[in-house]
Amino acid sequence: MLRCCQRRALGTRWRRLSAGRQALLALAHLRNGHTYAQLAAGFGVGITTVYRYVTEAVELLAVLAPTLAEAVKVASTKAFVILDGTLLPIDRIAADRPFYSGKHKKHGMNVQVIADPKGRLLWASAAPPGAVHDVRAARENGIIDTLTEAGINCWADKEYRGAGGTVRIPYRGRWENLSTGQQAVNRSHAKIRALVEQAVATLKSWQLLRKLRCSTTRITSLVQAVLTLHLTSSE
Repeated sequence: MLRCCQRRALGTRWRRLSAGRQALLALAHLRNGHTYAQLAAGFGVGITTVYRYVTEAVELLAVLAPTLAEAVKVASTKAFVILDGTLLPIDRIAADRPFYSGKHKKHGMNVQVIADPKGRLLWASAAPPGAVHDVRAARENGIIDTLTEAGINCWADKEYRGAGGTVRIPYRGRWENLSTGQQAVNRSHAKIRALVEQAVATLKSWQLLRKLRCSTTRITSLVQAVLTLHLTSSE
């Protein structure tokens, strides 16, 4: 994870932990959600050292995460992709309105997830505040335009109404007011779109992302680091 040449480039003369132990420390933080205090006690180093080592590893991993263009290149070999937004809960007070999601009734960060037809995680976006609507988050991350330019069909839920391009959403209206054909389309659409929950579950299987207590400015890097580790392990 953190090769010796990269450690030397950071300019420190000595390290309390080897590169392998530093990688293990960072992995324990991301996968199990261990706090800095728990890691410090377990690895026999100070809390400040833990913070520095985790930050270094996360920044390195985040840089290695695929870009949207790279993910779309992979997606172009698939029949379609599925798009959904998920809220990563954060520890915030009620006054922090930009981070409050009315949809989920809690504070968090909105991450857009792209999955393949089997529900496998392909890509995860930067994380804007939870108050940002899904379709806006998708636009700001360039997802809709990029998928449309690549001609990739995308299934999404009603939260992406008005997205346009190649994004497909269910018919709008009360069930009893839809025609038989529209009901059949919506049932099929729901079955396909439900597969994205596997990708969301994959992301949230990393315990740290289930309840984030760090600065909101670090969350995008954490998500990208997790994406890198997941894609590497699934190759």
